[in-house]
Amino acid sequence: MHEEPILQVKGLKKYFPVGGGLFRRPNAFVRALDGVSFSVPSGKTLGLVGESGCGKTTVGRCAVRLEKPTAGAVIFDGRDLSRLDNCAFKAVRRNLQLIFQDPFSSLDPRMTAADIIGENFIIHGLGTSAERREWVREIMNMVGLRPDQAMRYPHEFSGGQRQRLCIARAIALRPRMIVADEPVSALDVSIQAQILNLLVELQDNLGLTYLFISHDLSIVRHMCDEVAVMYLGRIVELASSTDLFRFQVHPYTRTLMDAVPESMPGKQHGWATITGDVPSPLHPPSGCAFHP
Repeated sequence: MHEEPILQVKGLKKYFPVGGGLFRRPNAFVRALDGVSFSVPSGKTLGLVGESGCGKTTVGRCAVRLEKPTAGAVIFDGRDLSRLDNCAFKAVRRNLQLIFQDPFSSLDPRMTAADIIGENFIIHGLGTSAERREWVREIMNMVGLRPDQAMRYPHEFSGGQRQRLCIARAIALRPRMIVADEPVSALDVSIQAQILNLLVELQDNLGLTYLFISHDLSIVRHMCDEVAVMYLGRIVELASSTDLFRFQVHPYTRTLMDAVPESMPGKQHGWATITGDVPSPLHPPSGCAFHP
């Protein structure tokens, strides 16, 4: 039986103005997203991969309405987010959360861990002070932090602990979906596996759905049910994780696979190195942007 998607992105476009000529009108537009479409079934993980600057993060920011799309629609749980007023979107926000890439800059250095997690309950008017304190303790245990660390500030935590704190903030309201924007790329390799295993465990226990943004194909292969490959603001290939890593159709996807370091020295790749420059998002080529 086909599962109903919890998130649908349809023809998403995001153009950023460049310069300001006469009367402060923009001289041109950077086409960060140029017609992106995909869907994420409930309880599953969709990986969004591609090189830096391809538009992955912009998709995530548009999905949680931190950026306003130029065109297209983001439909969460059957509701078009662009058509919701602030009051209606506040209710949606409880079920749609974001984990940022940098666990330090995304935390307020003047707030304790308890304040960072508990702020969710205050904003949405949930519980008494005593109940909020108990919920904070439960959530900290859930992500592998000790409740006695609740009064510490972000600078008193290690990088891995700060990301656990960010995850705790994201799951505090028991959301249905989380957009994870490269959640382990700023961490040491020794810590990455712990955070990834935590995300998998939380998905199993809480029934979470993930939009997982990353440039690391080995992590995507471990985490994701489906993978969408982005290049210059467009999705060039979309398939199940199993199928994509077995056989790639688009030459850019094959190039990404060949860029993964080999564990067997001397093994020959089947594809030549791609030459030439990445086209400008100010003036992308017609047709497939990869063809030059």
